[in-house]
Amino acid sequence: MAIPEEIKTAKRVNLEVDRLLEQAREEAEQILARAQEQATYLIEERELTRQADEMSIEIVRQARSEGDGIRRGADEYAADALTKLEVEVMRTLKSIRLGLDLLEERRAVPAVANDTDGEGALDEYEQSTGEEEPIRR
Repeated sequence: MAIPEEIKTAKRVNLEVDRLLEQAREEAEQILARAQEQATYLIEERELTRQADEMSIEIVRQARSEGDGIRRGADEYAADALTKLEVEVMRTLKSIRLGLDLLEERRAVPAVANDTDGEGALDEYEQSTGEEEPIRR
């Protein structure tokens, strides 16, 4: 009789072991599934991070390129504006020089030298209307 009791105990132990093994297998599968999910999430997150890095590098490259183009355009515009301004300043300086030369010539010629009748000649600022006496110097 003792043997059948040991067989029953052995069967119960085997069943308990089988149940524990099944439970361990289920837990292992759950752990494995969670690990795979987490790995997939991390891989996707890493991929998203990599893509974001690539996009940021491209955005910075494009911004620098556009900035360089804008800077070149601004430099060209400024150079053109300064060249036009230089031409205008040179014309103005030429006009000033001509005016100063004319004034210098007038200073060099005494007013009496043009007086042929002794009463003084009209200069270009003094005009006769024909009705009044001309202004004499």
